[in-house]
Amino acid sequence: MAREFQRGHKAKISDLTAGTDLYVGVQIAGSGLAFDISCFGLDANEQLSDDRYFVFFNQPKSPEESIQQLGAQSGDTESFRVTLDRIPASIHKLSFTATIDGAGQMSQIGPGYIRIVAGGEEVVRYSFTGAEFTTERAVMLGDFYLKDVWRFAAVGQGFDGGLDALLRNFGGEVAEDEQPAQQAPAAASPGFAPPQAAAPAPAFGAPAPAQQAPQAPAPAPSFGAPVPAPGAPQPQYQQPAAPAPVHAAPTMAAPLAPPAPAPYGQPPQPPQPSYGQVPPPAPAPAPYGQPPQQPSYGQVPGQQPPPYGQQQPAFGQQPPQYAQAPQQAAAGAGLAAALQPYKEVPTGARWTPQNQQLMRVDLSMGGQAVLARQGSMVLYQGKVDFSYKGAGFAGRIVGNATGQEMQLMRCTGRGQVFLAENGAHLHAIELQGDGICVSAEAVLAFDESLQHEVRRIEGHGIPGGALFTMQFQGTGTVIVKTHGVPVVLPVTPTTFADSNAIVAWSSASQVIISSQVRLRRNAYPGHSGETVNLQFRGAPGNFIVVQPYEV
Repeated sequence: MAREFQRGHKAKISDLTAGTDLYVGVQIAGSGLAFDISCFGLDANEQLSDDRYFVFFNQPKSPEESIQQLGAQSGDTESFRVTLDRIPASIHKLSFTATIDGAGQMSQIGPGYIRIVAGGEEVVRYSFTGAEFTTERAVMLGDFYLKDVWRFAAVGQGFDGGLDALLRNFGGEVAEDEQPAQQAPAAASPGFAPPQAAAPAPAFGAPAPAQQAPQAPAPAPSFGAPVPAPGAPQPQYQQPAAPAPVHAAPTMAAPLAPPAPAPYGQPPQPPQPSYGQVPPPAPAPAPYGQPPQQPSYGQVPGQQPPPYGQQQPAFGQQPPQYAQAPQQAAAGAGLAAALQPYKEVPTGARWTPQNQQLMRVDLSMGGQAVLARQGSMVLYQGKVDFSYKGAGFAGRIVGNATGQEMQLMRCTGRGQVFLAENGAHLHAIELQGDGICVSAEAVLAFDESLQHEVRRIEGHGIPGGALFTMQFQGTGTVIVKTHGVPVVLPVTPTTFADSNAIVAWSSASQVIISSQVRLRRNAYPGHSGETVNLQFRGAPGNFIVVQPYEV
């Protein structure tokens, strides 16, 4: 039976089907509207670094044919064949999009869907209607993305502009419109695809027919470029080497006057930068009589310190993606070059870490509200409404009695909200029907679709701690706070953790309070301070999260 997804739902492909040869069907229609349905093969930075993986009507397949456009069949407006185990390692996401060719808006479309078929059986379907959009002319329907394993996400996010604007958003370049490209005639459907007549679902693997209808020569794969003569080399999309900054020139471009000579008996001073320019990276000489500045602990001599707001990577670890500075600085000096490392990090996902202490949630994706700790909003964009989320009389009684009360606000609307609290490290934990236990004090925000309740820990009490914790279950994301970078450990029969340092654990783990009180040890003054802790038991696959800090 096919799983019905809502906007924002995600799942591992292995949880949907064991196959890797998949059929993706898209159904979208509107009165008087024509659509271009495409697939973008994006790299780890979610950019179209190789234009050969832009699969559309002028380029119906990727080089190794891991992504193929099949055309309209079996009731679908457009269909694709995706072979996951043949996709090259440089491709980390497949984004399926639909754009309006000509005038019109996405609010005019009727009911549509994107579905996945494997082995002749439909395994997942995400349905949408025009009521979910307004003036957008494009929509990102669904994504296959690589996160340890291949996963599928129902996106349903509208996008202003047509196919050319969507292409530029993914880092591509559109040729100037001189002569409109003509769409190639539909080729014969492959043998493994479903027939044109009504069929239950497409099934891959059937032998291909002996002869296929001849295909007309396809136009050049340059969107909007003139059609080349037969036999001439086809132009390709031009991919810029790196996105140029919006403002690369300095704020003030006045000629610099020669520096005045230093007063007699004083060392020469380095030239001061003009307003809006970044100071030169060379360090100033040490004052007279003081030794030169030594590199800080963990820094290689001669290596420049990280920009303000970034930290040195931990020993043996690479810096996270959102904390990396650009590989090449912006050309010239100026305000734009100074702010380049701190720009917003858009990824097309619902939850996006901007750095270790700041999290962004896109409320327009998923179609559901977010519950966040009161006062944790530091910035928002768009039309967002904040309201008080009460726990009710019974909830307040339980929260006060167990110490697991959360003062929450409800965030709704269409926009982006940035959340943070006291510089704590933030971690997005995505739940797909499983559960996690975490103290209410360590929760910053979570999707309203998640079920949460107070859970009791077995034992006789935790000195300085609590007897209870919060358990989250369902499909959605919970944002957990930690002091410093945590460590995740598997649960073994001999796993013990300090009750004041534990952050979270898998809900399937058995937790009991363990005491090391011994009569002989306590007969003498003093103790180790580690007399009470938590013992974890569970099957393989369970885990605990511990922070380098004790509350």
